Amino acid sequence: AQPFTSVNTFYNVIAQDGADPFIYKHTNGWYYFTKTTGGNVRLWRSHTLTGVDAGESKVVWTSKNTGASCKDIWAPEIHFLNQKWYIYFAATTCDGNNANHRMFVIENSNADPFQDKFSEKGKISDLTNKWAIDGTVLENKGQMYFLWSGWEGNTNVRQILYIAHMLNPWTIDSQRVEISRPSYSWETNQNPHVNEGPQVIVRSNVISLVYSASGSWSNSYLLGLITARTDSDLLKPLSWSKRSYPIFQSANGLFGPGHQSFTKSKDNREDWMIYHTARYSGSGWTRNIRAQPFTWNADNTPNLGTPRSPNSQIKVPSGEPNRDRYEAEAAVLKNGPYSRSEVSASNGLKVGHIDNSDSSVEFSVQCSKAGWYIVIVRTGNGSSGNALASHKLSVNNGGTSEVFTVYSGWNNWGSLTLRLKLNAGTNTLKVTKGQNFAEIDCLDVFIDQ
Repeated sequence: AQPFTSVNTFYNVIAQDGADPFIYKHTNGWYYFTKTTGGNVRLWRSHTLTGVDAGESKVVWTSKNTGASCKDIWAPEIHFLNQKWYIYFAATTCDGNNANHRMFVIENSNADPFQDKFSEKGKISDLTNKWAIDGTVLENKGQMYFLWSGWEGNTNVRQILYIAHMLNPWTIDSQRVEISRPSYSWETNQNPHVNEGPQVIVRSNVISLVYSASGSWSNSYLLGLITARTDSDLLKPLSWSKRSYPIFQSANGLFGPGHQSFTKSKDNREDWMIYHTARYSGSGWTRNIRAQPFTWNADNTPNLGTPRSPNSQIKVPSGEPNRDRYEAEAAVLKNGPYSRSEVSASNGLKVGHIDNSDSSVEFSVQCSKAGWYIVIVRTGNGSSGNALASHKLSVNNGGTSEVFTVYSGWNNWGSLTLRLKLNAGTNTLKVTKGQNFAEIDCLDVFIDQ
């Protein structure tokens, strides 16, 4: 049998492709996750934070290809408010004119957001009805507030953070109030100047609004912090205080971290954030999604630290199961593939040259019981032309499915996350060549529960 190691760590990519991640852990233990897909709103759910990319998913709203919410669907967020589900997203008109981006909201009254349909509640806007994206909701002392990134006028000079009071989850009933505009050098080093992606987290009597600044298309994208007290008048600009320095920025070989979302570990004992980064230096809007824990400062603001190195292992969120790690170099390699040393690889070795139609890498995976398992394959793709690569995967000599690895460059590893039905005892996972070229470092296996 192929040897494996029981580990309580993971490598910091939870989705190899995606941007604007939002995650909400509900009282029933499910993580509900969404991200920008462009033409619709897709919702995922998972028992674990590290397994969200392989979770059950459903398109819960699709553009009707007409009207004000036709195209370029950006940064959806799911919230549970007044015992109903609400998803907020930005969209523009069918001509794709960015100047027409506004915020919209859909509602589902079923306790399970994967059941029934989300109904359209329409546009959510203050009376100025100016450009708006990245809307989120803050609940404080029985009141709801909407926060978003918007334009002052009708042209894209800068993106400003606004707040307004909400009458209900789909209606704003106050004027918009500016709480931050780009002013520091690290906010104004790209044009246009940007403050966007507001997310709020409350601890004790402090509201921390963490936002993204600089250009989302650049390596200099980063996070800033604005705070207010829970007992202050949140519609007064002077209630909000902005830090003069960024609180999370490029480091450890990761570039342009931003658009984060906060959540809890499976057992609620730890605080975690998910965020996107450029997939490689200069990749712009080509991004992936990562997760890491954070702590708290003495003043009750979040201490996010620095982006964790993609090649250092992070302890899995508290309450998640250990996983069995199978090294690719210990698999059965046939007709071409071979292992070679690589400092960034797990155990210092990787497997490449899965180059021929009959090349294969065959893993023998042990499971204590039959059921659904999360399988996370650490893969790398440096194919020429930044091309998408794939492998063909068969489980227990059944039919093959094509599984994809996005381009990030050789030894700039990503995670291909799968949900597979496995048998008790030994399972054979056979990987063969698909399109272009990708290497395999290792795979982690844990039960989906």
